[in-house]
Amino acid sequence: MSGSSSADDKIKAERILSFLEDTYGGISWWPGDTGEVMIGAILTQQTRWENVKKALALLKEKNLCSIAAIHTAAPEDIENAIRCTGFYRMKARRLIGLAAYVMETCGGIGCMETMPTKELRAGLLSVNGVGEETADSILCYGFCRPSFVIDAYTVRIAACAGIKTPRPGLKALFESVLPENTSVYRQAHARIVEYAKERCTSKRCEECRILALNG
Repeated sequence: MSGSSSADDKIKAERILSFLEDTYGGISWWPGDTGEVMIGAILTQQTRWENVKKALALLKEKNLCSIAAIHTAAPEDIENAIRCTGFYRMKARRLIGLAAYVMETCGGIGCMETMPTKELRAGLLSVNGVGEETADSILCYGFCRPSFVIDAYTVRIAACAGIKTPRPGLKALFESVLPENTSVYRQAHARIVEYAKERCTSKRCEECRILALNG
């Protein structure tokens, strides 16, 4: 990508973030402790957050809403609790694999908290079913690390704003125009999700002010 187009993309990314901050202000999003965030990051794959909240509530009822509990639970118990999220057998396997990595390879969440971000991200990506979006969600919301999350909503909004940077480069793009601060990253990502849920999922394109940034 040429230097001029990169500069254009940075300007458009800044405009997106400024517009969304003016629109939404502060957003409280993705609560929970580190273990719950890790579980939720797997469950939210290919489903709505409303379904994830139901599954988390059921896991809590069964005392399964922790990485340690997932690690020792029977697969069918996990499957029954998370069925509402779809692909529940696959997600149960992924949860079990993630729990095994955390408990056996890392020695628990506490040990992971002392790991450098780059090492922690690489380790998470080594787990089956944990891609970049899931890993960065865990890092940003679970471990309070400044690692910006790129999801399908962000890709769509960036494209609508006329950003030419391909998906693999969007993380670096947004991180280049934001201060390296976990709270800032969380808020920026939460606003993108909120806007996309309101406009993109209901195809309210005629009302989209971000399209006007594509100029």
